[in-house]
Amino acid sequence: MGAQKSIHAGKAKIDVNVDFTHKLCAASMLPSLRSTGSPFSLIIGSLGIKHPNLFGGSEKLDVSWDKGLYDSNVIIAYRRPRPEWLSQKCFVIQHSVSPEIGVHGTPIDNFSRSGSGGVNLSRISFGLNRSEPATSDWSSTTSIKFEHVRIVNDDGRSITRDFDGFPLTRSGNPHDNMVVLKQESQYAKANDHSFYRFRMQIEQGIPILSKWLIFNKFKFIATKGVKLGPAFLLASLTGGSIVGDMAPYQAFAIGGPGSVRGYGEGAVGSGRSCLVANSELTFPLTKMLDGAFFLDCGTDLRSGRLVPGNPAMRQGKPGSGVGLGYGLRFKSPIGHLMVNYAINDFQQRTVHFGISNLI
Repeated sequence: MGAQKSIHAGKAKIDVNVDFTHKLCAASMLPSLRSTGSPFSLIIGSLGIKHPNLFGGSEKLDVSWDKGLYDSNVIIAYRRPRPEWLSQKCFVIQHSVSPEIGVHGTPIDNFSRSGSGGVNLSRISFGLNRSEPATSDWSSTTSIKFEHVRIVNDDGRSITRDFDGFPLTRSGNPHDNMVVLKQESQYAKANDHSFYRFRMQIEQGIPILSKWLIFNKFKFIATKGVKLGPAFLLASLTGGSIVGDMAPYQAFAIGGPGSVRGYGEGAVGSGRSCLVANSELTFPLTKMLDGAFFLDCGTDLRSGRLVPGNPAMRQGKPGSGVGLGYGLRFKSPIGHLMVNYAINDFQQRTVHFGISNLI
């Protein structure tokens, strides 16, 4: 069910959007990650509230809540108006709860799926985002925030160790604290025949207190798209590394629909470093339907053993993998409806469904 309502408060107009749906037949559509014990857990949906003039000076308040079958995310953002040629600032509070499948999930069905390992991340963060004025090709955002990460089981109780008795946090306590300074820059350029995009993220853990995490995390994504007659070739390279203090949940997870297709989420491996290459050739079949061939490969660069507790080795993950296959892309007003048929290194065949934004 869904609802939209506008509330007039003085001269301000508050927009409220609600959309909730009851899960009817997920048992046949989605692999079960864990059992659900209450009817509320079978509800998925979102709630959005927007106030464009909070204190009479065009201050904007955005509140959003998204709930999935096994996760939830609440974001409160407050912005003050500034001229376009100045940097834009935003104060953000966020609370999220989600299963930690990429590192602590258990690979099943020849690594084609990942089941729950009974580990969930509960994150509370607050901080300031600063977006610099975008140029024709470059854009950048800087943020500083405090994060409190707590590890809980499927029943919501705090835990400190996994099923094998290894610590789940860096501190050894049920939670980790950190202050993170993050710089994100993006370069994008396009013409009628191709486009190129390069995105770089650098995160620095600042040691405000001695027990807080100190680390430096680097990640990049380079994407190139080229028209080849009626066909379109899209290739991307993703890589990253982390040095310093590290909790297992901070590892780079390799495998899944957004990484190496044909594998479950994190089923290829999880490491301090990673390198993933993706390529896809799409070609028109009809006006609304495209076909696709794809090839993905990824590796943890032999860094899985450097993750505290070495969870990838204990779960038998190979550390590198290749997935290939073909699929269909149906064009619709909301994006591309996708279906992929993928094969991994263990000759396991899987089918993935998804929605992506139009390029």
